[in-house]
Amino acid sequence: MEKAQYTITAALPYANGPLHLGHVAGVYLPADIFVRFLRHKGHDVAFICGSDEHGAAITLRAKKEGISPQEIVDKYHSVLKKAFEDFSISFDIFHRTSTPIHHQTAQDFFKKLNEEGKFIEQRSEQYYDEEFQQFLADRYITGECPKCGYEHAYGDQCEKCGTALSPLELINPKSTLSGATPILKETSHWYLPMDQHEEWLKSWIKEGTLDGKMHHDVSKWRNQVVGQCMSWIDGGLKPRAMTRDLDWGVPVPVENAEGKVLYVWLDAPIGYISATKQWAIDNGKNWGEYWKGDRKLVHFIGKDNIVFHAIIFPILLKAHGDFVLPDNVPASEFLNLEGDKFSTSRNWAVWLHEYLERYPDKVDELKYTLTAIAPESKDSEFTWLEYQARVNNELADVLGNFINRALVLAQKYYNGKLPQLGELTDLDEHILEQMGQIRPKVEELLYKYKIREAQSEVMNLARLGNKYLADTEPWKAVKTDEKRVETIMHIALQITASLGILLDPFLPTSASKIRDFISLKNFDWDKAGTMEVLDENNLLKKPTILFQKIEDEMVKKEQDLLFATKQEANIEQEITFQPQKEEISFDHFMGCDIRVGTILEAQKVKKADKLLQLIVDTGLDKRTIVSGIAEHYAPEDIIGKKVTVLMNLAPRKIRGIESQGMILMAENAEGKLSFVSPEKEVNAGSEVR
Repeated sequence: MEKAQYTITAALPYANGPLHLGHVAGVYLPADIFVRFLRHKGHDVAFICGSDEHGAAITLRAKKEGISPQEIVDKYHSVLKKAFEDFSISFDIFHRTSTPIHHQTAQDFFKKLNEEGKFIEQRSEQYYDEEFQQFLADRYITGECPKCGYEHAYGDQCEKCGTALSPLELINPKSTLSGATPILKETSHWYLPMDQHEEWLKSWIKEGTLDGKMHHDVSKWRNQVVGQCMSWIDGGLKPRAMTRDLDWGVPVPVENAEGKVLYVWLDAPIGYISATKQWAIDNGKNWGEYWKGDRKLVHFIGKDNIVFHAIIFPILLKAHGDFVLPDNVPASEFLNLEGDKFSTSRNWAVWLHEYLERYPDKVDELKYTLTAIAPESKDSEFTWLEYQARVNNELADVLGNFINRALVLAQKYYNGKLPQLGELTDLDEHILEQMGQIRPKVEELLYKYKIREAQSEVMNLARLGNKYLADTEPWKAVKTDEKRVETIMHIALQITASLGILLDPFLPTSASKIRDFISLKNFDWDKAGTMEVLDENNLLKKPTILFQKIEDEMVKKEQDLLFATKQEANIEQEITFQPQKEEISFDHFMGCDIRVGTILEAQKVKKADKLLQLIVDTGLDKRTIVSGIAEHYAPEDIIGKKVTVLMNLAPRKIRGIESQGMILMAENAEGKLSFVSPEKEVNAGSEVR
C-alpha cells in the first residue's frame, strides 16, 4: 500500500522578536515530533517554515528600536534560525518572506486571482492618523475588543480571546503612532469576498467533504479548531481587504497601486509555498508535487491563527484552483507561565535562545517537559517546579534509571554481549505482549495528532522495563539461576533498544545516546517492540548518565530571574500608563448615567472562557450585562457584590446575549481586573458622579 505524502508547515514566526516557550510548546515542537515520526514510517514529507518579515508588527518594532524594518528582520531572522537549530527542530528549510522568490510567488498568486475576478476592488473608509499623515494598518490600531471587552485588542485580532477582527469593529480605537483617535478617510483596496465561500467551507470544516467528496477525516480535527471556525462562519463572513496602505511588504502588482502592499495574511501563508520552491531548487525537486495532487497538507499553529489557516488561506487556495487544501490544522491552545500569561511587553517569558545559552546540555529535558504539558486541547502552564519534577521523577528516575540498570548489569554479567534468550515464563510472555502493543499505540496517537499522549505511551515502555527488573530481581536470581537471568536481561535489553527507537521523535539526542550504548546504528522503526532489534553483533557499551537531576538551586535561580524581570517591567509600566484621553465637556460627562448595582446572578457564557452573564439590580430594574471578567472572578464569588454600572450605554449583542450596560473595572499593570465598588454601604441605584 502506497504511503501518504505530507507537506507539513509550522506557523511563520514574526521576525520582530525571539521565541518564548509558549511558541515552542504550541507549534514548533509538536510539528517536529510529528515530522520525525512520519520520516521513520517512510512517508515522503517536506517540513516547511520561515520567518514572516512583513506586516505592521515589523514596522512597529523598527520604530521602537529606531532602525529600519530590514535591519529588524535581518536581526531576528538570525536569532530565530539559530534557536531552532540549537533546539534541533528539523525543518527541511527555514526561509524568509523578504526574498525575491517570495515576492515573485506572492505577486503571481495575487495577479492570478485578480485577473480571474476572485477579488473585488472597492473604496472604503479606513482609519487615518492625521498627525503622522498615513493610513493605519491593523496593528497600528488598538481599542476595546467587541467580543470580550479587552481594551488593548489590535485591529486584526484580540490577543486575549483570539477573535479575528477588523479595525472598524474596535471600540474607542487609538493610533499606536500618536495615541490619538484616528479619523476615517477614503481609500481603495482589493477585497476577498469571503461571504461567497460560506457554503463549501461549512461542509469542508464540519463534515470533511469538498465538492461532494470526502476530503479529510474531520474526527482528527481538534474541537477548538472546528468550533472557532464554525462560530466565525455562523456569524456571517464578510469581504476582507487583501491589501494595505503601507511602505513595507510585497508591493501590489497592478497599476495605480502605489503605496499599497499585500495583506500580511495573504503574504505570509504564501511563504510556505515560496519556501517550498526554494527548497525544491536547492534539492533538485519539483515543488509542485508538494502542493498539488494527492498530498496531505498540515498546518501546525496556535489558536490565535486558526481563522487565517482554516478559513482565509483555504479560500485563497481554492480560489486559485491549483493547490491542495489542508488535511488538518492541529492548533494548540495557549501555554501560560507561572500563573500568568506569556507577555512580551512585560518580559514575562522564558526565551528559548536564553534557555539554550544557559543550558545547552538540557535540550531534551525541555522538550520532554513541554510535550508532557502540551496545550493541545486546553490552556496549560509551565512552572520551573514542574520542570524539575518531570526531569527528576520521570526522565531520571524512570527512563534513565532503567537504561542504566539494564546496561550496567549487562556489562557486569556478560562483558557487553547480548545474552541468549531462553525459556519464557508466563511473566515473560506477558511482558512481551505489553511491549508489542506500545508501538502501534504510539503510531495511532501520532496519526491523530495526540502527541502528548504518544510520548506518555513511550514512557510506559520504560516503566514496564523498570517493573520487570524489579519483579524479577536479576541481581538476586544470578546467584541461583544464571540461565533465567540471561533471559531476563535479554528481554530488558530488547526493551532498551526499542526505547532507543521510539524515543527518537520526542527526545532525539537522548535516543541517539541510547542507540550508541547498544551499537544500534541503523534501525527499523517497525521492529520496535519486538525481540528482533538486537542480536549478537550489537556490542553493549558502558552507559553514561542520561539525565542529571535538577537541583533546587537551578529552580530558584530561574524563578528569581523571571520574577525580577517582571517586577522591572511592572515598574516601567507603572510609570508609562496609557496617556490621558481627549478632553470632554462637563455636559458630556453628565450625560453618562453611572450607578451602583448589586450582582444577583452570575454564570459563565457557553463556549466563551472570558465572559460572565450577570443579572444586576440597578435600583431601577434588573438587567442582563455580559462582562469579560470570567478569568478574574468565579461566578459564585461575586453574588451580592456591589459594582458600578454604566447604565445608558447602547445595548449590544455579545455571543447572542443582549448586554444592557457595562460593569466598570480597574485594570492594573499586569492586566488583572478589579471591581470599582463604593467604599461605604449604599443602595443599588445610587448615582456615581
